[in-house]
Amino acid sequence: MKNRLVDQGAELVERGVSFRTFSTGKNAVSLAILNESGQIIRETLLESEPSGYYSLIDPAAHAGTLYKYRLDQMLTPDPASRYQPQGVHGPSQVIDPRGFHWSDQDWRRPRLDELVLYELHVGTFSKEGTFEAVAAKFDHMKSVGITAVELMPIGDFAGDRNWGYDGVSIYAPAHVYGTPHDLRLFVNAAHRAGLAVILDVVYNHFGPDGNYTHSFSGAYLNKSKDTPWGPAFNLDGPNSTAVRKFFSQNPIYWMTEFHIDGFRLDATHAIPDDSPTHLIAEIAEAVQAKGGLVICEDPRNDRNIVMPREQGGYGCDAVWADDFHHVVRVQMTGENEGYLGYFKGTMEELIKTLREGWLYTGELQKDGIPRGTKGQDIEPEHFVHCISNHDQVGNRAFGDRLSQIISPASYRAASALLLIGPYTPMLFMGQEWATSAPFLYFTDHHDELGKGVTEGRRREFSAFAEFQDPITRERIPDPQALSTFETSKLRWYEASEFPNAGVLRLYQHFLRFRRRRIGDRRRGRWTVSQISLTAIAIRYKRSPHDDLLILAQLVSSETQTEEREEILRPAEGFTWRFVMSTNEPVYGGDFPGLYDPESRKFILTEPELIVFAEQPAAER
Repeated sequence: MKNRLVDQGAELVERGVSFRTFSTGKNAVSLAILNESGQIIRETLLESEPSGYYSLIDPAAHAGTLYKYRLDQMLTPDPASRYQPQGVHGPSQVIDPRGFHWSDQDWRRPRLDELVLYELHVGTFSKEGTFEAVAAKFDHMKSVGITAVELMPIGDFAGDRNWGYDGVSIYAPAHVYGTPHDLRLFVNAAHRAGLAVILDVVYNHFGPDGNYTHSFSGAYLNKSKDTPWGPAFNLDGPNSTAVRKFFSQNPIYWMTEFHIDGFRLDATHAIPDDSPTHLIAEIAEAVQAKGGLVICEDPRNDRNIVMPREQGGYGCDAVWADDFHHVVRVQMTGENEGYLGYFKGTMEELIKTLREGWLYTGELQKDGIPRGTKGQDIEPEHFVHCISNHDQVGNRAFGDRLSQIISPASYRAASALLLIGPYTPMLFMGQEWATSAPFLYFTDHHDELGKGVTEGRRREFSAFAEFQDPITRERIPDPQALSTFETSKLRWYEASEFPNAGVLRLYQHFLRFRRRRIGDRRRGRWTVSQISLTAIAIRYKRSPHDDLLILAQLVSSETQTEEREEILRPAEGFTWRFVMSTNEPVYGGDFPGLYDPESRKFILTEPELIVFAEQPAAER
């Protein structure tokens, strides 16, 4: 391990290239150096180490060298490959990270409470589907008010297109998006533009094609523990040390060699680990020690994810709190199938979710299973809220966007509630202009596996009322079809056209208002209450007598309410001044609601979010 960054893979050292891999149960492990045609130029035995590793320093190897490992008679790529230029089944390539000249020495990552996340899929974000093409849109992201780009998984996968959650080479940037050099250019340009880069990583399963770890060692899996994708990784059983390091060192590699700022850990509830220190806590501690951050995707509403490690928690920085999306969507659409059936979309649910950060805090769900822990004492920046993400769009049969199934007024109101609510907002690419492009589920597997994916995708929806009819299920786009992928690409021309340009302007203005006027979102600095059958109020307390009042209703209703409730009453001698409304014509609306200072009455006539500011009555 001396002079190496991580335990496995090919790394340049002073005397050549250090090759190291973990394998058990083999008679011999050798290094095969290949030419561009895949022919073996030479082959050398690796030295066996007592810990199960095999290693060799090859003085003739260099940056660009192609290689595979021979495990007895089987020739395989390196599971810790830094690049797979010919795909996950092809040869691995030696990469020199020292050849890139960084210019981000003065870069400062945004604080947690400054984060505005923007989740995107590299392949469908642009026509080109490359790192370079994403970087060309950094000015757009900055104009919206984004502070961090969150890349869906980029670890290389089988085929030419995939969401990324079928990745198998977690150290290798997907070759279809560009080279490692291209990714470094991307991160360097993001930092120059003032954007952090968050990488979505998958440490709970590998994809169904191109995973060679099982060829190296059976110790990679713990068959006594299950996940939704099969046996769990062996993080706590016999021979688990090398397996654990394979994953725990991965974020450090991305931070060191690519200057990645933080990570979104996929499905952390599906990472079973009975070690004294859970893998998630170990990763969080290591990443934070290098100045990065860790965000978990976890549906359990488990406060331990973000509680400090000294208090028995994992100490992660934030967690996805999808209850907000579910409650808002159900309130506006009435959908009640699948996981949305656990939510009623009532005003009581909305208020509780806004107060706690999530809805379930230990109650029994409709299936009788308790879920959740309290969140009301955890600062808001630790909860990531959204009204759209890759799952909430892509897991729908036709990949339809929220903006396509609710009224424009409701979409504007829900968007604004996300943007100036107290929690960390996350956008999914294209939602900021209500793109018409769907985001479908797509894959590019070999024929036999691909056929199973197509059939399985349609079978998933058989329990939904809309898809009881087999003929209707056949209309669900085929994940394997190239057209499914192509249809999912963003339609950038829409962003400058009516009515999408108005929605984009709303996102820009409300995020700017959040940044400039709602700096302090700590607990105790805001309150939220229901003020009518369909409307809520959020009040941000500012000193002296400069409070902000936000009224929001997400459904069509005429609301008239007076200042009787404390949350609506300005200080003595003060009144409310209209600041902005989602129904202003500049955003695509017609008639914004209002506040009548004479009758001290608020009036909303349709889905809307209005912002008022406190001011002395004499200034009216």
